[in-house]
Amino acid sequence: MLKKPIKRLATFPNPSPSRDYVIRMRMPEFTCLCPMTGQPDFAELRLDYVPNLKCLELKSLKQYVWSYRTEGAFHEAVTNRILDDLVAAILPRYARITARFFVRGGIFTTVIAEHRKRGWKGRPPELEAAIAPPSIY
Repeated sequence: MLKKPIKRLATFPNPSPSRDYVIRMRMPEFTCLCPMTGQPDFAELRLDYVPNLKCLELKSLKQYVWSYRTEGAFHEAVTNRILDDLVAAILPRYARITARFFVRGGIFTTVIAEHRKRGWKGRPPELEAAIAPPSIY
């Protein structure tokens, strides 16, 4: 049984590297700490990416997301750091992370960060209701 979160993202070879296709993931249990108060912040993360030569292995992604539960981070900083780490691990043709944070002080916050591989001519996947508050169902 895993007792400690891990920051390393494992990968595997893209089974169809000659084709653009979208991998879409939804992570409804993201938690980090407010760097000002130390209180937990909860969010739903959505990841869309067009792989190049590598894909993300899901168990390592789960452990990576878990690693933020004890870290203080502003919403904008943590969203961009996650995208940077994902891009460094898999070098995708395209990636977008949407972090939809639950209400805090009457304000819902959504942060969207994108990466495009230089020279990639593909079309990004549609942005689905990115600014709507996260669903509890």
